[in-house]
Amino acid sequence: MLLAALFGLIALLYASVGFGGGSSYLALLVLWGLPYTIIPMLALACNIIVVSGNSLHYVRAGYFNSRLLIPFLIGSIPLSYLGGTLTIDQTLFEWLIFLSLLIAGLLLIWQHKMFDGTHVNYQLPVMPVAITVGAVLGFLSGVIGIGGGVFLAPILYLLRAGSPREIATAASLFILINSTAGILGHLQKVGLSELLLAYWPLLLAVFVGGQMGNQLSLKFFPLRVMVFITGLLVLFVSLRMGIKVMGV
Repeated sequence: MLLAALFGLIALLYASVGFGGGSSYLALLVLWGLPYTIIPMLALACNIIVVSGNSLHYVRAGYFNSRLLIPFLIGSIPLSYLGGTLTIDQTLFEWLIFLSLLIAGLLLIWQHKMFDGTHVNYQLPVMPVAITVGAVLGFLSGVIGIGGGVFLAPILYLLRAGSPREIATAASLFILINSTAGILGHLQKVGLSELLLAYWPLLLAVFVGGQMGNQLSLKFFPLRVMVFITGLLVLFVSLRMGIKVMGV
């Protein structure tokens, strides 16, 4: 029940800024000692549950920009599926989670003010850059079980590629589609595992947390505040993960 409560909190915070929470789910599952072969599938399933609501709300609100998102998906979808079919060493798996969390947390804190920015001179990334970035993020997403949006959003802000809400929508859809491709790749290795159903409290917790977080994002709190809080959470989880992988 404690793990479910933590998953719900993570889903709430991540959903409030358009993310799924996959990187933090991964770290908690590793710290809880679950078999690492099931961890990516479970994290991806939680991602899909959380960002499905995000994506629906954002698209209905009119923030979807296909020209912003599609070039990144061209590179990410096949690489996310490919990454999901691969099996990596557990130590490498844990180090990738730690480094991903550390980088994501620093990026979110560094750029949190831009999430409520009013800059209007937006410039879409050139196609080769978008495809390459999408491919790298997609492969990482598939291998370790994240959606990649927590990296894509800061990159888009750095490039000034769209408005805050357009970027949040792109990140949500990017996570949803990549998580789906990644989980299909993992299913090629292990088949449709009934083990996922054994963790239904976690899936329920992220559904509830995700719905609450989406409402916080759309109605109550400034986006930059939620991004900063989420960044602090990511850094805290990365610290706990770093202690584990380094054997401190």
